[in-house]
Amino acid sequence: MAYDLKLADCIRQYLAEVPALKVKEKEMFSGLAFLVNGKMCVNVSGENLMCRFNPERFDEVSERMGFLPMIMRGKQLNGYCYVSPDGFRTKKDFQFWMQLSLAYNPQAKSSKPRKKAK
Repeated sequence: MAYDLKLADCIRQYLAEVPALKVKEKEMFSGLAFLVNGKMCVNVSGENLMCRFNPERFDEVSERMGFLPMIMRGKQLNGYCYVSPDGFRTKKDFQFWMQLSLAYNPQAKSSKPRKKAK
């Protein structure tokens, strides 16, 4: 899996500075996911940042520089997006995306664990 190691380090550093977060890294979505308190929060996919956010904020979020809808199996996933590097080039923009994802994390649903094949 090829993903931006520098971006992954920026995310690690940002999350490490937020108190009381339980962070786990896991390879998924063709990149490196950061699970916060057991839920997928942000991801590094190639050179893009992938964010999970409150779907009610879609109109606001979709207007931001670098926003790309997340499409899986031909359908747009509500509450998820990719952000191209233009969208998080400045510290302020990077913080926006991180705060957006962290703000939604407490309300986000956890994925159900997959059953292991026998």
